[in-house]
Amino acid sequence: MRILLIAGAFNSLTQRVHAELCDGGHQVNVELVTRETPLPEVVRRHDPEVVVAPMLKTAVPREVWSAYTCLIVHPGPVGDRGPSSVDWAVHLGADRWGVTVLQANDEMDAGDIWAAAECAVPEVGKSDLYRNEIADAAVEAVLTAVDRVASGTHRPQPQDTLPATAKTGRPRPPLRQDRRRIDWRRDPTTTVLRKLRAADSRPGVRDELLDGTWFLHGGHPEDGLTGRPGDLLATRCGAVCRATADGAVWIPELRPARRPGEPCTVKLPATLALGDRLPSLPEVPAPLDAPDTPRTWTDIRYREEGPAGFLEFSFPGGAMSTDHCRRLLAAYRHACTRPTSVLVLGGRRDFFSNGIHLNVIEAAADPAAESWDNINAMDDLVHAVLTTTDRLVVAALGGNAAAGGVMLALAADEVWCRAAVVLNPHYRLMGLYGSEYWTYTLPGRAGPEVAEQLTRRALPLTAAAGQRLGLVDRIVDCDPQEFGPQTAHLAVRLASAPSVHARIATKKAEREQDEAERPLSAYREHELARMHEIFFDPEQPYHALRRAFVRKEPMAGTPVHLNPGAAGG
Repeated sequence: MRILLIAGAFNSLTQRVHAELCDGGHQVNVELVTRETPLPEVVRRHDPEVVVAPMLKTAVPREVWSAYTCLIVHPGPVGDRGPSSVDWAVHLGADRWGVTVLQANDEMDAGDIWAAAECAVPEVGKSDLYRNEIADAAVEAVLTAVDRVASGTHRPQPQDTLPATAKTGRPRPPLRQDRRRIDWRRDPTTTVLRKLRAADSRPGVRDELLDGTWFLHGGHPEDGLTGRPGDLLATRCGAVCRATADGAVWIPELRPARRPGEPCTVKLPATLALGDRLPSLPEVPAPLDAPDTPRTWTDIRYREEGPAGFLEFSFPGGAMSTDHCRRLLAAYRHACTRPTSVLVLGGRRDFFSNGIHLNVIEAAADPAAESWDNINAMDDLVHAVLTTTDRLVVAALGGNAAAGGVMLALAADEVWCRAAVVLNPHYRLMGLYGSEYWTYTLPGRAGPEVAEQLTRRALPLTAAAGQRLGLVDRIVDCDPQEFGPQTAHLAVRLASAPSVHARIATKKAEREQDEAERPLSAYREHELARMHEIFFDPEQPYHALRRAFVRKEPMAGTPVHLNPGAAGG
């Protein structure tokens, strides 16, 4: 079918729906819309057989939905209405939630139902839930709805004809800051965590801290440290620990409140955001091999199961700052001292990596210098993976990856992805040439022609498409919560296989042969020469693109690459 996606942004869900529909053989175009977009004119120009809105904050005008089948993807169960559906799911501590695909009409979220799907709600942040369980349910419902439209025989079901038992949701108002507010003197840790997690990516929880107004982003429990409720107790991995009524929470990121007339502020690791305001607090590190319990939070963890080692990491938004890269490299080097034959890198749910930390770079006194330090730290990490020749390395992607994060995965011997993963193996949209040895690994896996197409087209791929192109070796079809256990089982089986030592020997010989033909240092020097030109030239598009990205500046229209057919390319 000819399908037009309309969305407020090409966010994770829109990318996932786009990639899944393309995999299904549909002809898919995208239009990013605002309130000023002449939507009737835009839709007529594309003349689609169906319009799908995976993420839309504006109403579809009658002129459009009366002439076209318009499928609105609402991230709430049947009967749910309102703009804060996923926020409410986390805020209320719901066990189950869902996604409803409905026909656009005059009333938001009130149209006839084409399809619906349910999902579990684990104890994770809103953005993690949205990218994983919600996205899985959304894709299931969208594909069902599109099939029903294509059949020409299905009639969507009006909501007012549904029995009360079928409506598991209900209309809810926007979840505003007065409902999100934390009472540090009275709120127990469980309540504080729900409030923090329901606002983790946006909008954050507005709060007063150290004589300033901040938005708090994300939260993890801590019951080993206690203090006067509301006080800051310690730091760890860039996060701050703050006392609650019955314990404490770790808050990874903060964002200063925006002043009238100023651009959007930047979300940063909490200690970096506070800067000189931060009082003298103890840094309380968690051991690298700390037990994997909810009450021992750390962003990097190492463990072993028999002959397999597991280096797990999870950074907010998948962004890896210079500090993240250096700490992960130190942990990787430690893991390589252990007597294992397989080392799994990753393995947690949600983002694997999205490459360098643009927010930290934007906030730096010298963004060019910080960009340079960050990319070199990423390169050092990737080099360590590429030159590991005494064991097999597996990159286990439980969530999405982009740019340098994809290249970090490709440095491993095998790439395992959860079936729902979306890959963006390119740098072009940020005005970058790219590094992380991509000119060695990407053509090596996909071939030079496909590598050039991937970097030029700059479109998202499903894990299945990645496997067809040679970027992915194994797809694990499971729920987000099951990816870690299933990966562990597969890794132990791989490490115990009789052939593993022969594979390691072959790997070592191939690395030596590649090094003799062209050393890794030559790839790095070539890539970094291009990146240095970009970073240290203030006129390069990278700087404006980075600034627009981190400060959430609205896009001026739909990028050409999202509609290659319309552009003649």
